[in-house]
Amino acid sequence: MKTSRRGAVDPFIVMDVMEAARREEAAGRHIIHMEVGQPSTPAPRAAREAVAGALEADALGYTVALGLPALREGIASLYKDWYGLDLDPARVVVTAGSSGAFVLAFTALFDSGARVGLAAPGYPSYRHILTALGLAPVSIPARAENGLQPVPEDLPEALDGLIVASPANPTGTMLERPALERLIDAARARGAAFISDEIYHGLHYEARAVSALEISDDVYVINSFSKYFSMTGWRVGWMVVPPDHVRTVERLAQNMFICAPHVSQLAAIGALEARDECEAMRATYGENRRLMLEGLPRAGFSAFAPPDGAFYIYADVRAHTEDSRAFAAEILREAGVAVTPGLDFDPARGHRTLRFSYARASDEIAEGLKRLQAFMAGRG
Repeated sequence: MKTSRRGAVDPFIVMDVMEAARREEAAGRHIIHMEVGQPSTPAPRAAREAVAGALEADALGYTVALGLPALREGIASLYKDWYGLDLDPARVVVTAGSSGAFVLAFTALFDSGARVGLAAPGYPSYRHILTALGLAPVSIPARAENGLQPVPEDLPEALDGLIVASPANPTGTMLERPALERLIDAARARGAAFISDEIYHGLHYEARAVSALEISDDVYVINSFSKYFSMTGWRVGWMVVPPDHVRTVERLAQNMFICAPHVSQLAAIGALEARDECEAMRATYGENRRLMLEGLPRAGFSAFAPPDGAFYIYADVRAHTEDSRAFAAEILREAGVAVTPGLDFDPARGHRTLRFSYARASDEIAEGLKRLQAFMAGRG
């Protein structure tokens, strides 16, 4: 049986690295995980307690497609707390993770063949989902002097959409308000839809991230409970869309997903009340960031922009290799540290870069840095 051309997408390399690390662990090795952007902590206690109570009292069937009203109201309240915005809960769409939000957003906004700009380096699933939907991802090579974020001068004229992320994966860099305003204006001037990936909001180390909703209502904003709320496996995210787009997205959600998992939505309601616990996790990432900023240069990885948020460092390793995939495999094999080759994030230039995640516990990060320093000393 034939497969479609749409299905011919590249693998998500970090998942391949995770599998290679799992095989090493199955063989009895202790692996330090710096490859995946996944907190090592469980969902907040209030989230788990909400689920435990519901399992005994609720059938946990379908919810309405846009999500539980209490959760949508809670998310709207979050925008008041974080940004001072009065957000109508009717504009909030609860999704099956941010991945489900990307599918809904791209399907609602773009016809087949539409050209959607995205920065390189950037989250690889943007381009893979776009390709699978019959859309055309347009890579926008970002420059180090701009924090590896796109700027209006980099944008081609012929775009139907633009997606940006701040804080960004894989770099952790953020767009300040003037820079974000200029990108929104540049997209509007081209008649292009603007999508803001804000799933690392809350994870900042100095100034907070700016939401696109502080600048314009004519945008799609995507977020998730995966990162700040430490709920990756629960697969629950959300979108905020313009008022006149709600019904379009609702119809698509009804048919594509029916709803986000009921149990995960209940957990998310609990998580919204666990801000103190989440802030404690952010403090751990802050300490991990300090360890990385000190320890990576000692290992010979010093060519990177210090991250403003998220929990990644994206390092230029051309002094050590021209094949980041082979280099990552060597580091896993010899040092017992899993890292992600930059090819995941920038197919054209990623052969010279690695992403290091510092989402795990601080003692693991310290041990990983010790191993990296010993490995690079022995290699040199």
